[in-house]
Amino acid sequence: MQTLVEEFLQYLRHERGQSEHTQKTYAALLNKFVVWAAERKLTDWRAVELRHLMSFLQDERERVPANQPEESRRRLSSESVYLEIAALRAFYRFAESEKLLPVNVAENLSLPRRWKRLPKALTDREIGMLLEPERPETPQNLCDQAVLELAYACGLRLAELRNARLEQLHLDAGFINVVGKGNKERVVPVGRKAVQALNRYIEVGRPKLVTPRSTANVFLTNRGTLFAAVTLWLRIKQRARRAGVARNITPHMLRHSFATHLLEHGADLRVIQELLGHASIGTTEIYTHVTGNRLRDVHRKFHPRA
Repeated sequence: MQTLVEEFLQYLRHERGQSEHTQKTYAALLNKFVVWAAERKLTDWRAVELRHLMSFLQDERERVPANQPEESRRRLSSESVYLEIAALRAFYRFAESEKLLPVNVAENLSLPRRWKRLPKALTDREIGMLLEPERPETPQNLCDQAVLELAYACGLRLAELRNARLEQLHLDAGFINVVGKGNKERVVPVGRKAVQALNRYIEVGRPKLVTPRSTANVFLTNRGTLFAAVTLWLRIKQRARRAGVARNITPHMLRHSFATHLLEHGADLRVIQELLGHASIGTTEIYTHVTGNRLRDVHRKFHPRA
């Protein structure tokens, strides 16, 4: 069973161009089912029936999350179950299309309705606190400053930040070539403040971080290596605490702030979609739900009877 999962992951990697994060997520979810099946003497995907998948998903719905004590009343979230169903359906579609399995037993698995969580954005004041340069200058805080400025100026994902390379920057022209999900490229303008922070880091900070083994990635650790995703965001969280931002900063919060603030200041939703690299306008439309204050202000200002 594991061999077939590996073939699916190869397909995701080489033919679909899925991100490393997506590949790891699908691998973990499918391997969870493989372990569950092995415990029930199921060692061949051909022996798996719809009732087995349903039984697995029921067990998952009743499972206590890994980070909770066994006596906890908490159960796996509907979001986690949604991902497990999506992984199984994608795997079976691949196996059927490649004639690796005779039938797609997962096609009748229905995806539960997902709650749309409203994105959390920082306020203008919190952004100002977070982007206030630290003194005295060090290679580390120059790197942090450049990461923050670029993240907020361009709305980049965490993976796009850590994987950004020097050849992608065109600071004289004021833009960056971003390689996003599925290796799709987009061009995003870089604001004046971000250009200044990046130039300062590249000229003064980065040379002190470079070692003979360093890659051409823009952002480097104190050892001159590529950031791990967790390490990069831990640096940002630490910077936020030092800046006095009390809220818990999440990896997507600066990206959400970028989109929300653009929309609040009158940007077109289609333009924001392009800048964020969303394949569907439906994904971008979630930001229309967080701009109620802006709508009220416009209504009060321009409606004759407001």
